[in-house]
Amino acid sequence: MEADDLSSAHYLPDVRMGWFASICVIASWIIIHRWNQRNKIGPKTWPLVGAAIEQFMNYERMHDWLVEYLSKLRTVVVPMPFTTYTYITDPENVEHVLKTNFANYPKGKVYHSYMEVLLGDGIFNADGESWRKQRKTASFEFASKNLRDFSTVVFREYSLKLSSILSQASFCKKEVDMQELLMRMTLDSICKVGFGVEIGTLAPDLPDNRFAQSFDAANIIVTFRFIDPLWRIKKFLNVGSEALLDRAIKVIDDFTYSVIRKRKAEVEAALKSHEDAKMKHDILSRFIELGNDPESNLTDKSLRDIVLNFVIAGRDTTATTLSWSIYMIMTHQNIAEKIYSELENLERDQAREEEVALLPYDVDNPKSFNRRVSQFAKLLTYDALGKLHYLHAVITETLRLYPAVPQDPKGVLKDDVLPDGTTVKAGGMVTYVPYSMGRMEYNWGPDAALFKPERWLKEGFFQNASPFKFTAFQAGPRICLGKDSAYLQMKMVLAILCRFYEFKLVPNHLVEYRMMTILSMKHGLRLTVARRP
Repeated sequence: MEADDLSSAHYLPDVRMGWFASICVIASWIIIHRWNQRNKIGPKTWPLVGAAIEQFMNYERMHDWLVEYLSKLRTVVVPMPFTTYTYITDPENVEHVLKTNFANYPKGKVYHSYMEVLLGDGIFNADGESWRKQRKTASFEFASKNLRDFSTVVFREYSLKLSSILSQASFCKKEVDMQELLMRMTLDSICKVGFGVEIGTLAPDLPDNRFAQSFDAANIIVTFRFIDPLWRIKKFLNVGSEALLDRAIKVIDDFTYSVIRKRKAEVEAALKSHEDAKMKHDILSRFIELGNDPESNLTDKSLRDIVLNFVIAGRDTTATTLSWSIYMIMTHQNIAEKIYSELENLERDQAREEEVALLPYDVDNPKSFNRRVSQFAKLLTYDALGKLHYLHAVITETLRLYPAVPQDPKGVLKDDVLPDGTTVKAGGMVTYVPYSMGRMEYNWGPDAALFKPERWLKEGFFQNASPFKFTAFQAGPRICLGKDSAYLQMKMVLAILCRFYEFKLVPNHLVEYRMMTILSMKHGLRLTVARRP
């Protein structure tokens, strides 16, 4: 045997021993790590990857996965490879994060990097001075009577378009996907209120719309980024889901920028001719007018971000809440009858107050039926809708159990201690969880799991709960500016639908949520429709 062969022969056992020793060290490390957590209640964690394995395995049911832990712990710490998530449901902790120490819990760089491609630097993805400026302007606009009146007209118009489609389906005995119809209706209406344009997705033939499809695709993909450690690599290589996202964003941007250019030209022409009557009341037009101030620094990109933030807030959230509301109403017949009774009383009282004779209608005659629906819709003024306390309670109870935004993460600027003693580290994320909060007996009592609108009523009048306990519209400085507008649209739609239609779930249709930023139904909401006499 040569000398080199002899040295190699001696070297190979050393290499094997080295590998064996390394494996033993790693195995011991894992065993010790797991042994130290044997009595811990919470997600299983592993060295380096934290709880990523369990979270990934439960991704499709993550909201219920969190409920299981939060019902025992109130605060759940979930280490991940690049950050640590702290999930909270105790109102005191929530108030600390959303109000008391608000400055320490911004959206943060991590959240911003995930959502920037879709939301840009809009109000829901911004912090600091940028957020404050947008918030101040938006709060002024949402308080405007012009926008409120314009919104009421738009919401009534599209509610009637939806009713017309349902009426046709009922006469033809045709199944419908209610969630899809509601997504189309809210997209059309928010584009009218937000952009001032008709995009026509709720036309009778339900045409495909590339903007709507791309918006949905982008929403799903950016949500998956929160648990996908490889998304930045896929983005750099432009492959997989990130390649799909890139194409979706191009469609969204092409549409949005074309609308901005057109609207800017219209606003400029109206200002030059001093024809104020031609000025539109949509949100984009108002921000374009404000952008004429040299100090505003509003670019086309700024306008794009502002409007897309309002679209995601006003379209998806409203449509999903309406879908869950209809599902809860149709599966609780006693509640459906109480709503119907309240609507009949309102119709009679409004007709008397406005000295209008209610049209007789034949439920088997489409023209007669649709005329009566239209007459009823005209009675649904802003003030009239405010009298529907039970319907308001039904929507709110739906939001308690099926909040449109089921989780809301915040960044952590500096190390902090929550009121319950939990330590959070700078660079981590704290997430309050409305979906879990609504199901906690320590928040709502032993009947927390029941759908019970009466919990919101006192002597027949609606009573709010603390926004740190009922967090569907957030709380503190970032509390939702569009809350009243959302209730306005939802009450308009449900008043018409519950007064004139009954719904039944298609047999064997599975109702469950899809994991995205908004709590939408994974398989839609397939129904049959019948007209009420």
